[in-house]
Amino acid sequence: MTDRVAVIGAGQMGNGIAHVFAQSGIPVTMIDVSEDALQRGRATIEKNMDRQVKKNTLSADDKQAALGRIAISTELLAAADATLVVEAATEHTDLKFRIFSDLDQIAPAGAILASNTSSISITRIAAQTKRPELVIGMHFMNPVPVMQLVEVIRGLATSDETTRRVMDLAKALGKTPVEANDFPGFIANRILLPMINEACYAVMEGVGTPEAIDQVMKLGMNHPMGPLTLADFIGLDTCVAILEVMHDGLGDPKYRPCPLLRKYVDANWLGRKTGRGFYNYQQQPA
Repeated sequence: MTDRVAVIGAGQMGNGIAHVFAQSGIPVTMIDVSEDALQRGRATIEKNMDRQVKKNTLSADDKQAALGRIAISTELLAAADATLVVEAATEHTDLKFRIFSDLDQIAPAGAILASNTSSISITRIAAQTKRPELVIGMHFMNPVPVMQLVEVIRGLATSDETTRRVMDLAKALGKTPVEANDFPGFIANRILLPMINEACYAVMEGVGTPEAIDQVMKLGMNHPMGPLTLADFIGLDTCVAILEVMHDGLGDPKYRPCPLLRKYVDANWLGRKTGRGFYNYQQQPA
């Protein structure tokens, strides 16, 4: 059976996921409630593919062919012919539960329902459906067209066959899938977010400036990007949401979001997407 993919969400993760499927020869429908978000998402895909053409990593003909594989829709019903649905909506538990409950009614029997969630329990998401054996985590890294890793998370009921199909599909996209168990934050964010949170505490307590902290981690620990620059890139609101899931799910105070991080979110200093976070991006190109 030929794969047909639906991606729920046209934001930076959703359009990146649609990009890699289309570039790999798989027809994809990008679905979002906002027509504007869909148009922005499609424009981002085209811009990123233009960059690949300039770098000679994608031919102009292959770019046009890939763009031709991308459909857009504001209706969840557009997932009715998908063999795989990848949900990449905002990191809010209730929203994801509602989407999966609706997808269970819309997607064909046998279709895999995957979530790009960075921290929310796949077991709980799967419980919103009548096909928990077909529900799985497929956590791409940002920016999706560039980053190699796909974290594959099995829920309690996820079948071996579903896991095998998703691992194989990730490899077909040119990615490296790594299996993780269903604990809050999985592997990537279980390790990353406490580091980001500790960097926020170091700023709050005056241990160092954001620039100094990032420089230490880049030059001393060989990280390609400092933790505070990375937090701004992820979105400080998303960082708080992931930490809250880990704090609630694991019950350990070490996952409590730093008060300064919460204060920045309250001020709508969310990082690159709002022009200000730990750094000011308003005078810099996005």
